[in-house]
Amino acid sequence: MVTARFKRGEIYWVNLDPTVGSEIQKIRPALIISPDDLNAVLPRVIVAPITSKAQALPCRSEFILQGKPAHVLLDQLRSVDKSRLLQKMGELELTVWHPLLLEMLA
Repeated sequence: MVTARFKRGEIYWVNLDPTVGSEIQKIRPALIISPDDLNAVLPRVIVAPITSKAQALPCRSEFILQGKPAHVLLDQLRSVDKSRLLQKMGELELTVWHPLLLEMLA
């Protein structure tokens, strides 16, 4: 069995700069959404940025992160090099975001 250092559902501080246009920027939390088998072999992961200040949209899962309301921005998915991932913040249950992601990509 292959073990990934970075796992689906984990939340990390991620350096998203540089950006272009309306892409979400700066160092912020992001949720790893790529599957563990890919995370184990590729030098990058797919993430969804997290923010506490977001317009409520059907494509944005809401949850509590460190005592504050937060939104997973599933409309701003990015593939990032693992070197952009800084400190692990925690994890988010698949039930909170995964069904919504599947609906968006169907």
